Amino acid sequence: MSPDTILIVDALNYIKGFRYQIYCVAREMKVRMCTVFVVATHEHCRQWNHERPADQQYTKDTLDGLLLRYEEPSSMARWDSPLFTVTWVDDDVPGPQIWEAITEGNMKPPNSGTLSVAKAPTDALHCLEQTTTTLVSLIMTEQATLQGGGGLAKLPLSASLKLEINIPARNLTLSELQRLKRQFITVHKKAITLGTTERGAVDWSEESIAHKFVAYLEEHLKP
Repeated sequence: MSPDTILIVDALNYIKGFRYQIYCVAREMKVRMCTVFVVATHEHCRQWNHERPADQQYTKDTLDGLLLRYEEPSSMARWDSPLFTVTWVDDDVPGPQIWEAITEGNMKPPNSGTLSVAKAPTDALHCLEQTTTTLVSLIMTEQATLQGGGGLAKLPLSASLKLEINIPARNLTLSELQRLKRQFITVHKKAITLGTTERGAVDWSEESIAHKFVAYLEEHLKP
């Protein structure tokens, strides 16, 4: 399935659940779709089955079961729309309307249920743990320099990455910073392990994690 291909699905779509799957994939791939319902009577189906070679015929019970389980498409169902219904004996197939539906019709945008899940890099969890641990250590060192007076502390995470954080004028304990670090990791760990449907690529770089953690600490550190 792709935007420059016309794909005709003519098998397994006799149940609405499968047609709904096609509908969801079409939305995810951002392609148009329509349903063409060719109506044939049960008598016609039994006649065609009887005319097939003996080794290719369905048994009576199997064919009756297929006819019983068949779920006709409905124009009221969003996954069957737009719906074009023609009878087996009808020579007047609405070809132009079908062509217009699949080339110029409304294209339904993907929603949160059909968006692809963006997975984090394999080293994202390690980077998350290491970056936050280093920042906690730097904050403890800088607090000693400020002698409990609080203020703007510089956090040289690397030669090219230097951050700043406003430390409250009180004694920050290691246990308090470790608790906030665990909370921060827990919040982001789920997105790493299960993926995310956020729009755009999620940045799991050291710089991005560091800026997010510093902002998280400044928001949650009590004066």
